[in-house]
Amino acid sequence: MRNDHVTLRSTAVFDLLAPQAPAVPVQVELRYDTRDPYAVIAAFRTGRAGWVEWVFARDLLADGLIAQAGEGDVAIRPSVDDPEVVVVELSSPSGHAMFEASAQELADFLDRTYDVVVPGNENLWVNVDDALTRLLPHDLS
Repeated sequence: MRNDHVTLRSTAVFDLLAPQAPAVPVQVELRYDTRDPYAVIAAFRTGRAGWVEWVFARDLLADGLIAQAGEGDVAIRPSVDDPEVVVVELSSPSGHAMFEASAQELADFLDRTYDVVVPGNENLWVNVDDALTRLLPHDLS
């Protein structure tokens, strides 16, 4: 399976929420790569400057579609006001952002990842040698 590398991409628009201001639409690219089968990447368009990427567990996305999930930098939960909306909160030392996204779009993306790597089979896609090569310094002398 490790040789059957697949990358899934999906674009969405999340609404950036700010107190006492209208929501601002932000283009987001969701990615799933079988080389890191436990993770999902959400790349947020930041204007001409480029993209800001957040990497988080695929399980966090799945859990956040049905209940509050996440205790660290990424938290996902269904909206209290609208069951078709999911709230995504991102926190970093430089700030905090809250977005609303379509629950259906996120669920559809998640389902596509499950078509490629069945939950519970992620370990079959992990290449330990490649992971160690990336983690260890190349010059061990």
